[in-house]
Amino acid sequence: QVQLAEYGGGSVQAGGSLRLSCAASGASYVGWFRQAPGKEREGVAAIYTVRGITYYADFVEGRFTISQDNAKNTVYLQMTSLKPADTGMYYCAANPRTSVSGTPLDTTAYTDWGQGTQVSVSS
Repeated sequence: QVQLAEYGGGSVQAGGSLRLSCAASGASYVGWFRQAPGKEREGVAAIYTVRGITYYADFVEGRFTISQDNAKNTVYLQMTSLKPADTGMYYCAANPRTSVSGTPLDTTAYTDWGQGTQVSVSS
């Protein structure tokens, strides 16, 4: 089991930036997901920490960057050019195994979930 702690949500205007942090010791895969009210949880970005391979949802369109700091066991999601459509609860998820079910952007790939941090983007 991977214990997760998320930080960095907040409120910004459209075009602004936020950085989310996820402390995830022992995770091979770490993913960021989001869920807007009334919508399903969707994958945003993920990283295979063992090799630094990254994955992004199509809607990211180059605006977000997922990265890792191995010394701090922390994964970051840098979000720029934020849009009101990016509003939602953002969750960090982790899997300690080196293989996952489905793709790293699927919720089924993860065994452990954080409590979520709210991101609100106003127009």
